[in-house]
Amino acid sequence: MSGKGKAWMRLDNAAKIYPASMRRDWMAMFRLSATLAEPVDPEVLSAALARTLKRCAWFGVRLGRGVCWYYVEHNDAPPILEEDVRNPCMPMRAKNSRGYAFRVRYYANRIAVEIFHVLTDGTGGLWFLKTLVAEYLTLRYGVSIPRGGDILDCDAPPDPGEMEDGFLACAGSVTRSRSEADSFHLKGTPERDGFIHVTTGMLPVEALKARAAEKGVSLTVYLTAVLILAFDAIQRRRHPLRRANRLKPVKICVPVNLRRFFPTKTLRNFANYVNPGIEPSYGVYTFDEVLEIVTHQMGMELTPKVLGAKFTTNVRSEQNAVLRATPLFLKDLAMRAAFYMTGDKKTATCFSNLGNATLPEEMALFVTRMEFMLGPLSRNPVAIGTLSYGGTMYINITRTIRESELEREFFTRLVKLGLPVKIQSNER
Repeated sequence: MSGKGKAWMRLDNAAKIYPASMRRDWMAMFRLSATLAEPVDPEVLSAALARTLKRCAWFGVRLGRGVCWYYVEHNDAPPILEEDVRNPCMPMRAKNSRGYAFRVRYYANRIAVEIFHVLTDGTGGLWFLKTLVAEYLTLRYGVSIPRGGDILDCDAPPDPGEMEDGFLACAGSVTRSRSEADSFHLKGTPERDGFIHVTTGMLPVEALKARAAEKGVSLTVYLTAVLILAFDAIQRRRHPLRRANRLKPVKICVPVNLRRFFPTKTLRNFANYVNPGIEPSYGVYTFDEVLEIVTHQMGMELTPKVLGAKFTTNVRSEQNAVLRATPLFLKDLAMRAAFYMTGDKKTATCFSNLGNATLPEEMALFVTRMEFMLGPLSRNPVAIGTLSYGGTMYINITRTIRESELEREFFTRLVKLGLPVKIQSNER
């Protein structure tokens, strides 16, 4: 952070689109939660949050609006704790959050953090949640939890590298076209009161690993292929008389943690995506065919050179002299149009797998469950977020329409593949 008076910081390259594209009824939100062995003490949690914010400086900010760009500045207000609700990831109002772009919620044994994507991605959010829970357990029970890695030491000063704009630091000189075909989308009956349906599928990680190993693929490839076939089946059922050449592509947006490919310590946004999928107009696909297609598509895309060219395109756009000098209200119009043209229209949904969450033994004794959830997408009615912990994968499907066709199709396919799935839901 820099500047005179209140410290301020430019938004990272990925974050710039989110304030411009948000609407009164939508913000790009996601949620991480940890369930403890005993009920949460809100007073201790409040103290833990205050200590965590001193260490995680990129969270202790409020969003500001400049003449030409949005920015974030240091926020001195004490953050608010809220009791949890059935309807997660709803848009935030600055007056209700004291200007913060995240909220911390608790209920019974659960601690949850809901984050506006302007601050960070899922990886940065997981570091924040782990650090917050470690602070809470230390204050509540006096346990000594090892710090380091993705559990930050709140007695240490913030590391400036954690606030780096990884996109600017790692951008190259070659760009890549954003052009691609639109994807099939689910349609349904919107929930008029904004209710968000959440369906959680729980399955043993080892069983899923065994099935994926039989096919020689990763867990992400395996589940992406199942999702593609689920959407494909729904499209064919909904349009049984549509000629094959009028069926739309079925593509899934799979976010990629760029920290695996580039040398940065940033804990702000540093993710890109790949959009593997099939062309249903070519014919009906077997599971093995889709697995092979997804494996090759992701293999071709997941290289530093290709990923770098993709985000360099956005960096070069940001650095354009004319765009930099354009007033913010005109930038907002342009970015909203770009988001509409190149965002959710290109894929059927977003499937974000944060992988396996591990904790030190001293901390794991108190934590029984960890989950990741994507808030509603801008235009697609469903989104999928997964996180594994303690031998269980938690697959959260969020939905803004009444029809639960995707959940039924997806989880039924997993069961038919020999995977035991337990379902929980907030259905009313």
